[in-house]
Amino acid sequence: MSELLGVAVLGAGHMGADHIRRLDRVVSGARVAAVADPDPARAEAAVAGLTGASVHTDPLAALDAPGVAAVLIASPGPAHEEALLAAFARRLPVLCEKPMVPDSAGALRVMEAEAALGHRLAQIGFMRRYDAEYRRLKALLDGGRLGRPLMLHCTHRNVSSPEGFTSAMLINSSVSHEIDAARWLLGQELTAVTVLRPTPSPRAPEGLSDPQFVLFETDSGALVDVEVFVNCGFGYQVRCEVVCEAGSARIGEAHTMVVTTRDGTREEVARDYLVRFADAYDREVQAWVDATRRGEVTGPSAWDGYAASVVAEAGVRSLETGARVTVEPAPRPALYARPGG
Repeated sequence: MSELLGVAVLGAGHMGADHIRRLDRVVSGARVAAVADPDPARAEAAVAGLTGASVHTDPLAALDAPGVAAVLIASPGPAHEEALLAAFARRLPVLCEKPMVPDSAGALRVMEAEAALGHRLAQIGFMRRYDAEYRRLKALLDGGRLGRPLMLHCTHRNVSSPEGFTSAMLINSSVSHEIDAARWLLGQELTAVTVLRPTPSPRAPEGLSDPQFVLFETDSGALVDVEVFVNCGFGYQVRCEVVCEAGSARIGEAHTMVVTTRDGTREEVARDYLVRFADAYDREVQAWVDATRRGEVTGPSAWDGYAASVVAEAGVRSLETGARVTVEPAPRPALYARPGG
C-alpha cells in the first residue's frame, strides 16, 4: 500500500485527541480521515488544522466516511462492543483502546465474532507491551538467564482519580494494565485473585476504596501483587519488579527528568499516563499502521482483551466479597492459539 492509511478515530476526549495528534504529527503512513464524538465541538477542536477529516456525532457514520480504511477506538469502554462489531461487519482493521469491552460477556461476544471471521482484525491497546523498559524486561525473562519467575511486584499510582471513578474501576480500569502486562511478561494465565483494602487515604473521594492491594495467582505457580493508588497526590508512577530463581530485575525507577537550576536539583515525576507512556503509544500506533498497511494484524489480540476482562471481573467480585475468587474463562478459540494470537 503506497497511499496513506485513512483512519476513523472514535472518541475525541483526552485519549482520542492525543491519538488524533499522533496520527497527524508523529506516525508515518496514516492520516485522520474521520472523527466521531457525541460532542461535535470537541470533535471539531480535535481536528482543527487537519485537512480532509470529516466530523461526525455518530460513530457508524464515521466508519462509512469516504477514505476510511481502518478504525482507532478511543471512546469510553461501554461503547467499544458496538464499534468493534460494526468494524468487523465492514472488515475494517481496528486498534481498540483498553478495556476491549468492560464486561466479560460483551468481550466474549466480540472475541467470538472475530473468531467466526476466521482471521484477526483487532489489536487491543495494551501499550505497555511497546514501552522500552517493559520490552527489555520481557526479553530478559524470555532469555531465561534469571530462571523461572517466582513473583512479580507492581506499583500503579495516579495523582488523582477523575470524577465518577469507582472502587471497581481501580481494578477494571487501572489494574487492567497490570493484568495484561503480567500475562505477557510471564507467559502465564492468571487463575485467581484476592483484593485487600487498607484504610482509605484521606485524599480519596468519599466512598472510594483507595488504595487497594491486589494479589494474583498464575497457572504456573507464580504470584503477582499490585499496589494501586489512584489519589496519591504526588505523581504518576508505574513500577515493576520480577523476582526469579536466579536473580531479579526492576523497571520504572528511573523514568524521571532531573532538573538542575541555581536553586538546586530536583526530579520531575510524570503527572499523566500520556506523558509517562508517550513513546509506548507512539510505537504502538506506528506498529499498528505498519502492520495494517501490510495487510497483517499483530499485537495484543481479542483473546488478550477478553482475558483481561475476565480477570478484572473476578477481581471486582473479590473486592466486593473479600474472598479469593478463581478466574474461569471460556475456552480459547483456535484463532488465538497461533503465535501472535
